[in-house]
Amino acid sequence: MTEATTSGRELTVGIGAGELATADMVLNIGPQHPATHGVLRLRIVVDGERIVSAEPIIGYMHRGAEKLFEVRDYRQITVLANRHDWLSAFSNELGLVMAAEDLLGMEVPERAVWARTLLAELNRVLNHLMFLGSYPLELGAITPVFYAFREREEVQAVMEEASGGRMHYMFNRVGGLYQDLPAGWLGRVTEAVAAVRRRLPDLEHLIVGNEILEARTRGVGILPRELVLAHGVSGPIARASGLDLDLRRDAPYLAYADLFAPGGPGRVVTRTAGDCLARLEVLLEQTRVSLDLADACVEHLADLPRGPINVKLPKVLKVPEGQIYCATENPLGFNGYYLVSRGEKTPWRLKLRSASFNNVSVLAEMLPGQLISDMVAILGSMFFVVGDIDR
Repeated sequence: MTEATTSGRELTVGIGAGELATADMVLNIGPQHPATHGVLRLRIVVDGERIVSAEPIIGYMHRGAEKLFEVRDYRQITVLANRHDWLSAFSNELGLVMAAEDLLGMEVPERAVWARTLLAELNRVLNHLMFLGSYPLELGAITPVFYAFREREEVQAVMEEASGGRMHYMFNRVGGLYQDLPAGWLGRVTEAVAAVRRRLPDLEHLIVGNEILEARTRGVGILPRELVLAHGVSGPIARASGLDLDLRRDAPYLAYADLFAPGGPGRVVTRTAGDCLARLEVLLEQTRVSLDLADACVEHLADLPRGPINVKLPKVLKVPEGQIYCATENPLGFNGYYLVSRGEKTPWRLKLRSASFNNVSVLAEMLPGQLISDMVAILGSMFFVVGDIDR
């Protein structure tokens, strides 16, 4: 819904013998608006068709996740950790269990390391396909979302087969994964990845080179690299503005050191334009890179001998006293957990650094000067999940 009020500076314009009083208009976009992925409110001040100022107002989905973390043991936290960004559930779980494993000094079986990497990249494909379909929909194009969901179902099927969940997988455990991968599953992953790769051009042809979409996105919502650094923006949005930074390559975890080694399938996708179109292009190309990474993981797992997928844990798991910060490259950007333990079965403090919070904060500096008609195009191109902002 949109509400309008008047406030701010008043102007008087002389018209002959009389005067016309004018004022800035305040528009409340939301907190329920079809152009947002969740419940976000924007309070914008407009002068005619031009945005003068913008204030993102958050908190409508706040659930107190960080305090809930602190009254649950390390097995129970996982069910909460995978929910703040519901499009990146597996990746959300990873940072949490890896932080606990680091404090425990635990070495995870190689089979679990590569399986986690494979599942994380499949989850990244699912995330990116959602935005590749929903973003054109926000601009008025209906067809791409059907193609995107067709491809999502291919990947979703193998993710569900392995974990039992479609969105909230709950498959990570401290020490590895909940259970081994199903028999014949790697072959089905190969088939799913091949099907998505083969049909991805169908989706690409609808959005790349589309003169209507390009008119709405090229040169619109430019995010300078300086603002990226000032606000801690990360992920595809930052790389579309020329920031060549990816934790999978620059601070590798799981099996990414091998995958991003020279000659490996891993590469960091960047653009320099920093506009809405550049952000969409980065997302599309990153999807292909993740498909390549998934194939490499399948090939490595197929060559590994049978072995454990997790470490046997005590009935009551207590993490040694200490503190650690564990960051992962989630599909939307940096996802970090700052864990402080006092040697108990629950964390003393567990702070979550989510990607969408920083990525949306920059809207206050991006939107001023833009046209109202471009606001939805800019907002959608920031690729955020509101639960990831509010936590």
